[in-house]
Amino acid sequence: MSSIKKIVLAYSGGLDTSIILKWLKETYKAEVVAYIGDVGQGEETEPARVKALQTGASEAIVKDLREEFVRDFVFPTMRANAVYEGVYLLGTSIARPIIAKAQIDVLRETGADAVAHGATGKGNDQVRFELTCLALEPNVKIIAPWRDPNWTLDSREKMIAYAEKHNIPIPVSKAKPYSSDRNLLHISFEGGVLEDPWNEAPEDMFQLSVSPMAAPDTPRYVEIDFEQGTPVAVDGKRLGPVELLETLNTLGGAHGVGRVDMVENRFVGMKSRGVYETPGGTILYAAHRAVESLTMDREVMLQRDLLSPKIAQLIYNGFWYAPELEALMAFVDKSQENVTGTARVRLYKGNCDVVGRRAEKSLYDPQICTFEEDDGAYDQTDATGFIRLNALRLRARKNAGLFD
Repeated sequence: MSSIKKIVLAYSGGLDTSIILKWLKETYKAEVVAYIGDVGQGEETEPARVKALQTGASEAIVKDLREEFVRDFVFPTMRANAVYEGVYLLGTSIARPIIAKAQIDVLRETGADAVAHGATGKGNDQVRFELTCLALEPNVKIIAPWRDPNWTLDSREKMIAYAEKHNIPIPVSKAKPYSSDRNLLHISFEGGVLEDPWNEAPEDMFQLSVSPMAAPDTPRYVEIDFEQGTPVAVDGKRLGPVELLETLNTLGGAHGVGRVDMVENRFVGMKSRGVYETPGGTILYAAHRAVESLTMDREVMLQRDLLSPKIAQLIYNGFWYAPELEALMAFVDKSQENVTGTARVRLYKGNCDVVGRRAEKSLYDPQICTFEEDDGAYDQTDATGFIRLNALRLRARKNAGLFD
């Protein structure tokens, strides 16, 4: 401990990091630099910065990461069609590596000796933060208070009591002890009443979306333009990455789109219940897939889809800067070269349905696939030999008595 004179804490102003800032100063007798990574938390970062200084930080630094987050993390993940365990669009998973990346930048800028985070020893975030830090700064010292032998605040109740004792304002009350984490892509909820997977999530918990049952009775149609797999416009208006995602969040949320309630497998081995709101991301995934259906070769799509679960797993487990993910994403980038076009989706009562798609360089040929006369564009007799050749091994199996 004596060798650590300055610590950069990934600070949010939430329960854990509010407590940890004070705890680090008491335990390590070191300066604490509060670093706030702005990935679109939906609230002003200035109050968090001021609070950090009032709580004892020697310096409070805010990094605006929103543009980079959407452009270099959200969109590539969407292009990969990466979905964890079938439903989770990885909102928290992809925010951690960019936050940790900028934390290393602050470490270098301030000449600090160590970095610290507020992730618990039971969760995924500790892995995501630390794998990123070690990938970018191999010899960095990392302080994880929840795994520290001197840490005794091992429950929400104890932390709340500690905050009250030291007059540290916190956003969590005893009446609503579940925690939440928000960025431009989503907001997640866990803990408290949600720890019983039988309990329905309380409606007043949701922040980005109305209840599908209370959504408008009239559907909203939205068109999204893509260029090489990247969304660039909504309803014909070109938008930057941040504004585009914010626009879709607003549209989707107004119609109850993007809610997910799941029990997931954490990397550390346990199961955990999480509730997520991802309205804009849900729209993007559906629209992107629709444009791909016109423009992507069948075998390329199959290979990308085979890779998607592995990419999602690597991202979920914190391996954003691992060489295997870099290689897989290179394939994804290649697969997206022709994914340019427009998708039209209908938002209605929690549903996001694709109702139209078009692309200038479409592989869809109505002259070939029509059920009407095709003027010789397709010779149906060709299918006879195609079928018989594919049946050859099946016939041989039956003739050899290997199939009853």
